[in-house]
Amino acid sequence: MHTITLINGDGIGPEISKAVVDIIEASGLHINWDIQTAGADVIEQEGSPLPDRVLESIKRNKIALKAPVTTPIGKGFRSVNVQLRKALDLYANLRPCKNLPNVKTRFDNVDIVVVRENTEDLYAGIERQVDENTAESIKIITRKASDRICRFAFDYALKNNRNEVCCVTKANIMKLSDGLFLDTYREVAKEYPQIKTREILVDNLCMQLVQNPSQFDVLVLPNLYGDIVSDLCAGLIGGLGVAQGANIGTDYAVFEPVHGSAPDIKGQNKANPTALLLSAIEMLKYIGETTYAEKIEKALFKTLENGICTADLGGCASTTEFTGAVIDNL
Repeated sequence: MHTITLINGDGIGPEISKAVVDIIEASGLHINWDIQTAGADVIEQEGSPLPDRVLESIKRNKIALKAPVTTPIGKGFRSVNVQLRKALDLYANLRPCKNLPNVKTRFDNVDIVVVRENTEDLYAGIERQVDENTAESIKIITRKASDRICRFAFDYALKNNRNEVCCVTKANIMKLSDGLFLDTYREVAKEYPQIKTREILVDNLCMQLVQNPSQFDVLVLPNLYGDIVSDLCAGLIGGLGVAQGANIGTDYAVFEPVHGSAPDIKGQNKANPTALLLSAIEMLKYIGETTYAEKIEKALFKTLENGICTADLGGCASTTEFTGAVIDNL
């Protein structure tokens, strides 16, 4: 039996966590959940939104499923997500973006996987105030980080029968930093002759994504571009409410939805568990439980095909009604 850390989050986190746990249990796969609390709700008792016990649990179990966690505003606490990435060296951010049944979008046949470097670049937030009127941010790109994220992208493409890995940069202007990322991509690509390669500038990519997104397969990007493009791709498939994600390192992996904790609908039985469920499906594939992952995915798709969805997708089902429908379709 697998033992997996479950960070049930705050806001709507506990509601959608329960929904996903119930669905996985109903599929016949039994998991020993190591339940951990984190976020705004534990600051008063433990002094931090990410207590040491949470990190210790993930290090012990290697795999975690994480519901949304609120980042306190104006209290000096760093984002829990950023802390997890740094503490566990989760260098790869994985964001599969694929059309879902009966979810209306501008485009059909979108099936893009965004692979984002997670540890450096401008997004690392290394800044200084030069003087009263000038601030400076430092963009750091290293060959080591570029090499491992490019290898991750090509390995993912191989494992998942993908055809192409496209490298996204602005190397025409940032010839040294983005140029290093692009050069590393080219070197890594030589080791994967069965995978097609492509290079594109990030501004051109954004234009083409909103014109013809189905032309893209796997994208590999530095941190800041990856953050922006992954949300753009989420918009192509229906928004953050259906966007799954994962942060993966050499030793540990944390699977989580992209959306926030939505405290405004906390406890109202309105939350959509789809993004967390998709993240859990990706997690099951990652740990080798492919049969259960496919079974749950089919049940989810059947539920959406039948027009059963929560209010954010135009439906009227409550969280529990939607969960019950997925379980019935299992």
